[in-house]
Amino acid sequence: MRVIAYYLPQFHTIPENDAWWGKGFTEWTSVRDAKALFKGHEQPVEPGELGYYNLLDPAIRDRQAQLAHEAGIEGFCYWHYWFGGKQLLEQPLQEVLQSGQPDFPFCIAWANESWKAKVWHDASGRQDKTLIEQTYPEGDNQRHFMSILPIIRDKRYIHVDGKPLIVIYRPFQLPDAKAMIEEWQQLAVKAGLKGLYLVGHTMYSSDVDKIKDLGFDAVNVVRLGDCRRSKKMILRHLFGLVAYAFKRRPFVYEYRAAMALLSGPENRREDVFPSLLPRWDHTPRSGKNGFVLHGSTPELFARHLEIVKESVAHKSDEHKVVFLKSWNEWGEGNYIEPDRKTGLNYLNVLKEGL
Repeated sequence: MRVIAYYLPQFHTIPENDAWWGKGFTEWTSVRDAKALFKGHEQPVEPGELGYYNLLDPAIRDRQAQLAHEAGIEGFCYWHYWFGGKQLLEQPLQEVLQSGQPDFPFCIAWANESWKAKVWHDASGRQDKTLIEQTYPEGDNQRHFMSILPIIRDKRYIHVDGKPLIVIYRPFQLPDAKAMIEEWQQLAVKAGLKGLYLVGHTMYSSDVDKIKDLGFDAVNVVRLGDCRRSKKMILRHLFGLVAYAFKRRPFVYEYRAAMALLSGPENRREDVFPSLLPRWDHTPRSGKNGFVLHGSTPELFARHLEIVKESVAHKSDEHKVVFLKSWNEWGEGNYIEPDRKTGLNYLNVLKEGL
């Protein structure tokens, strides 16, 4: 398999986060402040050998790449934040581009959604406050493409079918996805590329054909949405749902039970790139409104890995792409980096499975 790991760059300070959340805020702030919200809830978690790192330290980026390479991961997929001309959290990847190190493949995923925060108002209760809005101004398609052109021209950039791979997180939020894709493809050819290999991301398997109809080459399905909608899961966790409704406890599903739903028949399609999900616990970011896949172990992850491997075994080598969610999304509890409790166990499972 061609395992590509989503990579979060929010482990260094930026002026915007300082203004919104307080000086010194990074993803680690939420991770450190997490609370156990039910019996057996393992929070807060603590990082292992890499510690509470700063991604502006090149030694950390080198060690991450070394660990990923040793586990068989092909490359990182950096989350890319572009808000109608304004970028955020771009510095780690820019330093990788400028220094040429680490010599490890990468691609980008455009996280095209507004950043919001839950805030309390005395009269109206809790509401969403927009921190920065995702906009699509006129002429932005070309400006955005030209900004990423140096990235996708890098010799380390990941390709599929000879084309640079780019993921778009919210394909349905694009005002005119077909027009944007057509314009980007034309700009890519004009820049001397064979074109772009564009992947739409979704939480629901039912979205696959809709995303393909927009002009995307492939779809990455992370079936967390299917898990939450499953009647089987709702019945299995009826007590948990009642507790959520009356005690404001997070949605808690067992990882063991969810494994059957994390991979579906659509994964066998040549144009569908499935996901590996070692664990999930969104409560560091969302508190009691979070969603938890409880009870993940390296042994259960090994079984999940085998299911995903079987689903792509018949595909052409070029299209055996699987997205690992994620390398370091600590605030969502989906990470495969070493933590204090499990060390390298999850990475070793991946290495052995590959």
